[in-house]
Amino acid sequence: MDANALVNTKEIGHEEWLQARRKGIGGSDAAAIVGLDRYKSAFDVYADKLGLKPEEPDNEAMRQGRDLEAYVAERFIEATGKKVRRRNPMLQHPEYPWMIANIDRWVVGENAGLECKTTSVLNRAKFAQGEYPANYYVQCMHYMAVTGADRWYLAVLVLNRSFHVFTIERDEAEIEALINAEKDFWENHVLKGIPPAPDGKESTSGLIKQLFPEAKEREEMALFGYEDKIQRYLELNEQVKQLTEARDALKQELQLALGQAEIGRARGYVVEWKNQVRQTLDTARLKTEQAEIYKQYLKPAQTVRTFKIVEV
Repeated sequence: MDANALVNTKEIGHEEWLQARRKGIGGSDAAAIVGLDRYKSAFDVYADKLGLKPEEPDNEAMRQGRDLEAYVAERFIEATGKKVRRRNPMLQHPEYPWMIANIDRWVVGENAGLECKTTSVLNRAKFAQGEYPANYYVQCMHYMAVTGADRWYLAVLVLNRSFHVFTIERDEAEIEALINAEKDFWENHVLKGIPPAPDGKESTSGLIKQLFPEAKEREEMALFGYEDKIQRYLELNEQVKQLTEARDALKQELQLALGQAEIGRARGYVVEWKNQVRQTLDTARLKTEQAEIYKQYLKPAQTVRTFKIVEV
């Protein structure tokens, strides 16, 4: 293993670990930087490295992933006959110190590592077909770049359904491209404090709202030079409306064809229009007839910023 040991994660607390993570780009950041993470954007990574976003709260999926890591590693040993060991240090690329890695396991007797994943039944189909998400691939390639490994094993537990092992071989061209992308991101965005271009992802929108939750009343900002972008936004907005109407017209035509039928079949397709029972609360009646109870359960008022463009 060629990597340097940046810090021993067993000897530091959670806050120190967070600070160490902000000193470089980790495996879970890499896919977002190259646009291959469905849930995280390059803007997310940028804000995280500069300490601009609040720490992501722990959730059940994250907790189960940590708790089941040892189990997944044991299943890998059972399935392959290979031995693995923990690597507690946060690793650092010997030439590019901003490339860091917290690896799950190192494979004994090989120049290889192991990434342990736990996922939901919703992702079962892609694994059963011998496929895995692109962000898993990028993460493993990042680890190979940092450690100099020849290959990386990917062990995936699909909860209550199946277990899969994949082998990802080192690809020098892929690693070089990834290093260049990460280098550009770190040197031209993080170090210079220049955010990457917005990408339209929901996570980016949510982060921008977190960074700027309230407007200063009556404060104005000159946007001269943005006229082309404003015009393009309005054009795209109109196209979205037209496409939405065209899509809904096709939906209506299919609904008319189905009539009272719940399921329709065509070559290669199944169309469903099923019954769903929903209950809603009559808030207007509750407010009128049980005003005190209504007030007790009102959530605190929140400031929400609305965005619109008006031609003048």
